[in-house]
Order: sequence, then structure tokens, then C-alpha cells
Amino acid sequence: MPADRTDSTRYAFVVASNRLPVDRVVEDDGTEGWRHSPGGLVTALEPVMRANDGAWVGWVGQPDVTVEPFDNEGIHIVPVPLSADDVQEYYEGFSNDTLWPLYHDVIEHPSYHRDWWNAYKRVNQRFAEQIAEIVEQDGIVWVQDYQLQLVPALLRALRPDLTIGFFNHIPFPPVGIYAQLPWRAQILDGLLGADVIGFQRQDDASDFLRAVRHIKGYTTKGSTVDVPVDDPKAPRSRKGITVRHVEARHFPISIDAESFEEIARRPEVQQRAKEIRDGLGNPKTVLLGVDRLDYTKGIRHRIKAFGELVEDGRLAVEDAALIQVASPSRERVDTYRMLRDEIELSVGRINGDLGVIGHQPISYLHHGYPREEMVALYLAADIMLVTALRDGMNLVAKEYVASRHDNDGVLILSEFAGAADELKQAVIVNPHDIGALKDSIQRAIEMPRRERSTRMRALRKRVKDNDVARWSRSFLEALDRHAPKGAQIDAESVEQGEPHREAQTDGTSIFDQDAQKARAAEDTREDRDA
Repeated sequence: MPADRTDSTRYAFVVASNRLPVDRVVEDDGTEGWRHSPGGLVTALEPVMRANDGAWVGWVGQPDVTVEPFDNEGIHIVPVPLSADDVQEYYEGFSNDTLWPLYHDVIEHPSYHRDWWNAYKRVNQRFAEQIAEIVEQDGIVWVQDYQLQLVPALLRALRPDLTIGFFNHIPFPPVGIYAQLPWRAQILDGLLGADVIGFQRQDDASDFLRAVRHIKGYTTKGSTVDVPVDDPKAPRSRKGITVRHVEARHFPISIDAESFEEIARRPEVQQRAKEIRDGLGNPKTVLLGVDRLDYTKGIRHRIKAFGELVEDGRLAVEDAALIQVASPSRERVDTYRMLRDEIELSVGRINGDLGVIGHQPISYLHHGYPREEMVALYLAADIMLVTALRDGMNLVAKEYVASRHDNDGVLILSEFAGAADELKQAVIVNPHDIGALKDSIQRAIEMPRRERSTRMRALRKRVKDNDVARWSRSFLEALDRHAPKGAQIDAESVEQGEPHREAQTDGTSIFDQDAQKARAAEDTREDRDA
């Protein structure tokens, strides 16, 4: 620890994630500042961090930028610098071109490069050292997501006094797929440095436990892994060796449902929803897709299904319109550039072949929006299409449900999204089956109002009862069970936070492309979705 630090600068509770909960902003005049990032994780953890003297460790989101630690609205921010090479190899390379496709069932082929792996190890070590430096004795650390899977074990080696949690926001693959990773054992060792490992779905937790048994040969019982340790004070397993017990189970993440409903009830947002429908020519049915532009989201599948419905004559172009919001994502990666080209060609072909004067089948919007505009889109849409080919959770599905205080609207939801485990009153689909997807869309369009209302009421109850505060509280309570007596954190403070601060919007039309594109870099955070 540097000589200028004292125990008074250490923190009882530390969260670590690839990105910080604030975005660095440089104004036209060169003035630098910080703006709060949108997203459920920040909303959930702000109150508990304030109540427990918390600090957040992460990257500022720009290469070769060094920033000293600072306080932001009651949270101590500790930036970790990344060079341009780090971003290219650790983040764009190993995290997003090796782990991301592998963990999403190899929808695209992963790339395996030793240089990327070495960069991943180097950056994870840097995070672990930074955390170890600032957390107090017997403190609690919660590490977030797949970019930092080595941190738990690295941190435990530096600070064995800590209680460590890890949450994986994306899927964990079946062992037959995971075993392809050349560094499969090292990643498992990294994760098993935690006391509690959280996953989105029960299937993900089960796949992880199978990988631990198959690759490491460790004993598991229920959700507990016996990790061998060289510690005579540790408990002994049935095989007579000393072990540390690691808990691995699912904690499905959610959203701040109350804040979405509050926005949806604002008169100006409801008026904006009406303007959106007017701008589309007031069709009978508005369908909506909202995604990061990613090959896991099934955007091509829903566009194909919708286009075929119009081409087959089952939908009249004057009666139905699809809005597809595709936020920019990883555009320096070849796979993502090719995906964008393919989708835009498909949209152009469908609109050119099937559109008529005053009505085009698909409105395609390649940029992000502030939350108020998104809620207005949710209110304007009769049908929400979530056709992910593989998704850890998909919070857009829950956002749509939370926004529909009118108890109307139909959610079409892929069975391969984690949200399908909870939102069983949605119309569940296999997005690979284009014929069945078309039938489901037509069924949703023709669904009687009474059935729509019954389904939406059940969906809304589920989302409101299991919001993001309950998710974070349940994980932190699990961590508390592993913490030394007297070191537990105040998990109940999760419910006592201030209302979420919303970005303001000027009400610009969704068809005002130039204004929206200018805001895209400010309002889009590609790491928000789970």
C-alpha cells in the first residue's frame, strides 16, 4: 500500500466492474466532468454503497486516460487505467471476441490468441491489486461480470481476509462448449476464489458446477463446491482434505420497475408515445425490437419473420409497422460491422420491395436513446419482440412490462433468454423456428384485449415483486453468510435509496436522425445489458 494511504482511506464494501458507474464527459470548451451512467446495477447498489462506506473500481471507458480517485454523489470512484493495447487485447479481444461468443453457445466462432489471454491476465491482476489496496480489513468485495473472472482468486491471494462475491451477467456455457477454451481451468480457478458466485439462470449455475466437476475434479453438493486449500483451520471434506466452501447458484437480475412505471405515467411521455404512432401513420399494430446490435439478439430472425408476414399477405403494410432500435456496439470488430451491413441490407430490401408511399414496413434506428424516449416507445408498441438466440437475462423484456401500467401489450419472448424463466405469461418462442415465430406474431396481433390484460397483469406482478433491489439484497445476504461476524454489510439499505435520476430529453422525434445520432455516444452504454 502506498505510504500516503491510511486505514481511513479504505472502504468496507467495494464493487468492481469493467466500467465505472459514471461516464467521463468533455464539453466543447474542454471542461471535463462526470455524468451518472444509466442502468439497473448502478441503481441497485448506490444506496447500499452509501450506507456501507463503499467504493467502485472500474475503467473510465477511454484508453490512455489516467484519473485520480474522486467522490461522486456519495460513492468513492477509483479509476483503473487501460492503455490502447489493453482495450484492443483484453476488452475487444479476449473479453468480446473469445469469451462473449463462447459463452453464448458459439453463435459466432470464438478467437483464441495467447496475446489476448496474457492481456486478460495482466488487466485482471491490475484490478485485483487496486481493490486490495483500498478495501479495509475483513471487507466485502463484489466483482461484476465476465471481463474480471480471474479477479476473485487473484484478490484472495493478496487479501485472504476478504469476503468476495462474483456475479456473471451473461450465460455460462455447457461443459462441452466451455471445454473448448484453452484456459478453461485457469478461468475456473479464478472464479472459485470467490465465496459466492452468482448466475442468471439455474441452468447456468448447473453448467458451471458440471465444469468444476469435469475439469477440476472437485466435489460439489447441491450449490456448494469443495475447493481444496492448504489451511489446517479449514473444514475437512468427506475425502479428509481441507476445503473452502464456495456457493454457486442463480440470482436472476432485474430492473428498477418503479422508476419505469413512474416515467410511463408522465403526461409528456404518454404524449410522446402518441406522436410516435402518428409519425408511423397510425397503423393498427406497432411492433418493437430494442437491442444492442449483437449477433446474439436474433435481430435478423425477427426482421425475416416480419418481412415474410407482409410478403405472404398475412399482414398489410398499412396495418403494421416494426420499429427496430439497434444501439451501436463494438463497431471496430469485423463481426459486428458485417452484422450491421447484413441487417441494413435486409431492412432496405424489405422496405424497397414491400413499402408503399406513406408506409414503410420497418423503421430501423441505429443509435441509442435516453430512458424517457425508450419508455415512450414501449408505450407506443402493441407488441414487444425479444428474439434473443442466447441471453443471460434480457432486461428490455422487463422494462417493457414495467412500463405498461395500462395492462396492455403483448411480450413475445425467446425461450433462450433468462427472462423466460420468470415471465411465463409472455408468448414464448423459439426464434430459430421462423414459421412458428410468424405464427406467434400473428397470434399476438389477434389476441383479445382481455387475454392481453390477463397476461400483462401477471407479468407486471412478477417484475414488480422481483425488482433489482430484491436481486442485489439476495446476493448481498448470501455474501453476509460467508463474512466474519461483525463484517456484514447493511443489505436492507438497498430499499432505502433515493429515486433513480433520469436523463432528460428534449422530446426530439425518433425520426430526427441527426439530433439523435449526436446524442448516441452520450446515451448508449454497451455494457448495460445482461
